Amino acid sequence: MAEDLVLDTAIRDWVLIPLSVVMVLIGVLRYFVSKLIRSDQVPDIKIVKEGQVIIRARNLRAAANFIPAKSFRARRHYYSNEENGLLHVPKGQAQNPQAQMFSDPNMAMDMMKKNLSMIIPQTLTFAWVNFFFSGFVAAKIPFPLTQRFRAMLQNGIDLSTVDVSYVSSRSWYFLNLFGLRGLFSLILGEDNATDDAQRMMQMGGFGFDPTRSLGAEKDGLDIVQHDWALPKFEQRAVAVLKKLS
Repeated sequence: MAEDLVLDTAIRDWVLIPLSVVMVLIGVLRYFVSKLIRSDQVPDIKIVKEGQVIIRARNLRAAANFIPAKSFRARRHYYSNEENGLLHVPKGQAQNPQAQMFSDPNMAMDMMKKNLSMIIPQTLTFAWVNFFFSGFVAAKIPFPLTQRFRAMLQNGIDLSTVDVSYVSSRSWYFLNLFGLRGLFSLILGEDNATDDAQRMMQMGGFGFDPTRSLGAEKDGLDIVQHDWALPKFEQRAVAVLKKLS
């Protein structure tokens, strides 16, 4: 049976709160350092246009049911026809994002700076946490959890008798590392440079792949089933008025 522990308030004051405050301050500091080392580049007009086309196509998919069927089919043909559709990329014009990165040394340098601004602070922070706070039970989740969460919440504690809802200091570090995105978006704005989860996903790729993005949006637009919603709104309004009368 899992044991219930009584957490010392000193752990809250000297482990939990300092670790959380330090993670927030490091994220804010990394944001400003990334802005300082970021080189000013003129964006590629072609990439900007392709991005705007993707946004407009997504808006069309989201609002497809609010326009007549004839208008939707005309707009879809404008985007996805095989001759001159905005979302259609001929095979000969497909670009390799790796070749694009290696042809532009500034892009490779910017990617290296961004990766270093993520790796170096987090490596030093993890070494600091592992040296000073390793082995502490820092917090307790206020609801029960299954055994599958033990490896995620109790990193550094090799006790199977401890209840799964207890969180170790090392696991609290990782939870803050990947869970402070919303707080940083609130403090620094939506376009901030502190999203570690997105950074780690981007480290395996190189640049923006317009062929894949345009092709995926074209496939998504082709499979949309149009169902005009305006006549249903009238029926709903009549039903609501009948209930109120």
